[in-house]
Amino acid sequence: MAGRPILVLGATGSTGRRVAARLTEAGHPVRRASRHGDVRFDWTDRATWAPALEGVERVYLMAPHELPVEPDFVHEAVDRGVRRLVLLSSRGIEEMRDERLLAAEALVAGSGADWTVVRPDWFNQNFDEGFFRSSVVAGELVLPVGDQVQGFVDADDIAAVAVRALTEDGHEGRTYELSGPEALAFPAALRTITEVSGRAVVFRGTADDYRAVVPAEVADAQISAWEALGDSELTDAVERVTGRPPKSFRRYVEQAWEGGAWRDQRG
Repeated sequence: MAGRPILVLGATGSTGRRVAARLTEAGHPVRRASRHGDVRFDWTDRATWAPALEGVERVYLMAPHELPVEPDFVHEAVDRGVRRLVLLSSRGIEEMRDERLLAAEALVAGSGADWTVVRPDWFNQNFDEGFFRSSVVAGELVLPVGDQVQGFVDADDIAAVAVRALTEDGHEGRTYELSGPEALAFPAALRTITEVSGRAVVFRGTADDYRAVVPAEVADAQISAWEALGDSELTDAVERVTGRPPKSFRRYVEQAWEGGAWRDQRG
């Protein structure tokens, strides 16, 4: 399938590499961009922006957790001919007062390009690729969410929705709240990991547990944000957009374990 390349930012990350792979499998030309990707891209280095955007009309847009989506980049993208933006955001950003992602959503909505926002719940892959992995390997996860239930969603499903939004019409101006097929509290999720892998993981979910391991100057703000977030609500967005149901958490764990997850004792 000929055409202009689709720019995928964060192309070595959990969703970016899956978006790029799905686009390639479907025959779309892809420009993989990241600090260590095929095309070097760095939000803090403006000299990397123009080469990444050259000849591009569609962009999968995301920024590392600690960085905002830079308004000047979005303006430059539209000026250079980008006509569609698909932004990776997150659920509950109003409740958590996530000014970084609220600003990013407002930015793409006012950019003049067609836009779609993808708002996933907690990633399944946080447990084997992301910031929970070392805790799972160590056998203890501390997070002040108590028995709140989450709609854990798989990065493969997030990528599938993003690819539809990048390549099909009819998704313009839409915000997709993505969840998996079941609501799980963290203890139940960790029990599933134990059942499949044999690796026992203790969950400590009180505010006091968290204050014991996180500096006081940040702990209380994070505790308040998670309390405000509350329980997840399941959605049918993955199935509505892709035509198939989302992956279950157990199936994710089985696939991760089969792929070698959590076997490295060093964490």
